[in-house]
Amino acid sequence: MKILEDCKFNTRRIHAGYKPSEHHFASSVPIYQTAAFELTNTQVANQIVTGQLPGRFDYSRDGNPTVAVFEKRIAALEGGVDAVAVGSGMSAISFAIFNVAEGGGRIIAPTNIYGSSLDEFRNFFPKFGINFDLVDSPNDFEGIKRLIGSDTKAIYVESVANPSTEIADIEGLAKIAHEAGIPLIVDNTLPTPYLLRPFEYGADITVYSSTKGINGHGNALSGLVVDHGKFDWNNGHFPQFTENEFILGDEEQHIQHSFVSKFGNAAFIKRIRMKYVRLLGSVLGPSEAYLILLGLETISERLDKEVSNAKKIAEFLAQSQYVKQVFYSGTESNNKLLKKYFPKGVGALLSFELKGKESNVAKLIENLHIFSYLPNIGDAKSLIVNPARTTHREVPQKIRIKHGLNNQLLRLSIGLEDADDLITDLRQGLERAFY
Repeated sequence: MKILEDCKFNTRRIHAGYKPSEHHFASSVPIYQTAAFELTNTQVANQIVTGQLPGRFDYSRDGNPTVAVFEKRIAALEGGVDAVAVGSGMSAISFAIFNVAEGGGRIIAPTNIYGSSLDEFRNFFPKFGINFDLVDSPNDFEGIKRLIGSDTKAIYVESVANPSTEIADIEGLAKIAHEAGIPLIVDNTLPTPYLLRPFEYGADITVYSSTKGINGHGNALSGLVVDHGKFDWNNGHFPQFTENEFILGDEEQHIQHSFVSKFGNAAFIKRIRMKYVRLLGSVLGPSEAYLILLGLETISERLDKEVSNAKKIAEFLAQSQYVKQVFYSGTESNNKLLKKYFPKGVGALLSFELKGKESNVAKLIENLHIFSYLPNIGDAKSLIVNPARTTHREVPQKIRIKHGLNNQLLRLSIGLEDADDLITDLRQGLERAFY
């Protein structure tokens, strides 16, 4: 719908990617709970499987109408050319990395990222010839420049680090990447597209665990890869996009195509869909897509409230006699990157280092009544976890120490409860933890 292209975020989050007239005029996106779709006849079938009828589907591993609405809506919110939804955030990260560095190469990334991501980068991808050059800070521009070589395929960062909330200077990183002829990949899970749209600052690919703030209710696993559609994949660094691809051609007609010749600057995201999702699976189901679409409809109100709550709780913890240090860039008034990238707030995640011993950490967790102890973030409910023992346990101690990830660190994901009630719960929990 042309008019939606000119609409703002809060209109697109509800309407983008969906035309009721194409779905029996259902006001809500239907759940197409089916494995496959009728092909009508052999002529139509041939058009469907060769991509000549983009509105038709054949098999839910290749595409599903419910999932397609979710993908189109996210692409519209991000300002991207297309998006692909997958079964989890880790699948999104994995597919993006494999796609950009298939056949081998190196990727530059900071060490202040999610534990499973760092574990994958250090110990898993190298088995496939994809190696990582790691830096301590995403904003160490000089260090990153020194690491770029002829086999460097991308720079990867988290826009807001988990759990330190350190902000990456996306515009500066994009400039460095593009001068080297490589893309910038940004994990934008914590801010979501509501608080930050990385493409506006030069990022090329974004990935999400949409399990988190995009969904907002902790009831469905999902991931996203989104393509800005501005990067030139025909620059000599990425042969996988320019070599002839059998499934894109027509053997009988002696027609051959590469992903670049067929899709131009959308080659990356089309290859994610047609090679990685189709062949490796990790498909997002229609029921999960439906749940996430429901959550997406309230993303602005949720995050506004959660950011407001997070600021109040960070300020409370900073004054507590039981807290050694608070990590939340959202209250750093002199943070230039906060002002530049996050005028609406940096998000609902924060962490703090508790004084005392690890036994005090255990007592605090056991004495909280509103905060749930579980390894997720972005939920409507407030959550607490000790990341060094759970979500970041794969991170070597040497790296954990650099980023303050000791056994006294606690991560909070702030929800929609009343801020005063959350503070009261933390206050009584802290007192009981030390007595």
